[in-house]
Parts: sequence; C-alpha cells; structure tokens
Amino acid sequence: MNDQQRLEIEAAVYRRLVEHLQAKTEVQNIDLMNLADFCRNCLSKWYVAAAEEKNIAMDYEQAREIVYGMPYSEWKDKYQKEATPEQLAAFAEAEKRRKGE
Repeated sequence: MNDQQRLEIEAAVYRRLVEHLQAKTEVQNIDLMNLADFCRNCLSKWYVAAAEEKNIAMDYEQAREIVYGMPYSEWKDKYQKEATPEQLAAFAEAEKRRKGE
C-alpha cells in the first residue's frame, strides 16, 4: 500500500465512523467517554486541530456539524438525554484514571 492509498483508506474509515455515530443516536457521548475515552465532541476537536494544521479556517461548531450531521444544538435537543447518576459516577472514575489518580 502506498501513502495515497493509505490516506484514502483512512479517510473512508473516518467517514464510516462518523456515519455510524450519526446513526447510533441512542449512544450518548458520556457512554462513549466512559467506554472509549473519546466522543463525538472529541472527534470535532480533532477535526478542528487537523484543519488548523493545514491552515484551513474551521471553528468548533462547524466541525461539530460535520461530525453530528446537524447543528449540535439540534442534535442535543433531539437525542441527548440527562446523564444518569451511574453514568456520572463512571465518568468521574474514568477522569481519575485519565489523571493518574
């Protein structure tokens, strides 16, 4: 595989991941963070950082719209649920692990 082929495959994999996350609206970001240590917002931040590395103007809300497939406020109204005490406790534990506590 050459570099261009690798780049094309990685881009296709990224697009598939985003499509999958857009389709799985029942999966909450807090669940993704608790299980995988990243979420849709992380992908949005990484998108902005990658754009900045290429000197391409991109703000966080623009990136979120790409990742969520709609404005974040709309996604939040339609799909985001209040975090349960169990989700919040798991998130707090995961934060401790991330910080090395």
